[in-house]
Amino acid sequence: MSEYVRIALDAMGGDNAPSEQVKGAVEALQADERVFVILVGREVIIRGELSKHQYPKDRVRIVDAPEVIETGEPPVKAIQSKRNSSLVMGLQLVHQGEADAFVSSGSTGAVLVGGQAIVKKIRGIQRAPLAPLIPTANGASLLIDCGASVDARPSHLVQFAVIGSIYMKNVMGIENPRVGLVNIGAEEEKGNALCKETYPLLSACPDINFIGNVEARDIPYGAADVYVTEAFVGNVILKMYEGVGSVMLKEIKGALMSSLKSKIGALLIKGALKTTLKKFDSGSYGGAPLLGLKGLVVKTHGSAKANEVKNTILQCLQFKEEDVNGKIQEYLAAQKTAEGET
Repeated sequence: MSEYVRIALDAMGGDNAPSEQVKGAVEALQADERVFVILVGREVIIRGELSKHQYPKDRVRIVDAPEVIETGEPPVKAIQSKRNSSLVMGLQLVHQGEADAFVSSGSTGAVLVGGQAIVKKIRGIQRAPLAPLIPTANGASLLIDCGASVDARPSHLVQFAVIGSIYMKNVMGIENPRVGLVNIGAEEEKGNALCKETYPLLSACPDINFIGNVEARDIPYGAADVYVTEAFVGNVILKMYEGVGSVMLKEIKGALMSSLKSKIGALLIKGALKTTLKKFDSGSYGGAPLLGLKGLVVKTHGSAKANEVKNTILQCLQFKEEDVNGKIQEYLAAQKTAEGET
């Protein structure tokens, strides 16, 4: 099994579990022979879903987890009281070295709390940020943080910028990724106290390609490869991004179906439109990794369908094979050495 990348999947987490989770897992198995999936959840239900598909049985394992953490439950209490839940047992598999990554569409709060409490942070990581890839006109960019570290300090944002750059270089193949600080204006003196204090620290950081402040309106154009912010602002950006995208898609479809003439036009542009819309489908980029942990933990949308689950599993392959955690640890060790010499 050593040649495989072992992905533990929370089969019971999310609005569409377990059918879409199992379907996505099967599609990932079919897409890449390196994938080994550990389906964590209620075994009888999982087997029932698997019976609907053809899949390589030698690359699937089921771990029975009788409990489920619901979205509305208090995260800390849920992690402590539901030790036999699919979410907790999946995280334990990563902690124990039985899985290389854990993927869940379940409770975001429980994933964040459980990831840091069970898998634990790499030594030297101040905060573990949640970092989704978001679609832009220039391809995918990383938004870091979008939900894990509300009320972050300037030093946290600098570390986010560095580990975000490491991720984009090694997983997305972007050499010298551009880092932008999300702010209300491009000028250095703009923003709240956090932005004003963080700007000079990012400017002085030799390990990143800092391009200055970036306004929210510039994000969809791909002004940077890594957008650095604290979790409150990042989460607002992400939710607004998704909401506007959903509304625009609905309006475009409505306009194209509004008359006979528009329907004919829709047929003529169908191919080009489908390609363009796919470019802005966040699900095609996979989930949001919780960076800086000792093992890989990835959160997908609660409404994730099979395609997003599949892409998230495949995303884990690149993370593992490029040894992103190892590179983050190398950076922290070098930083510590440099501090000791000064």
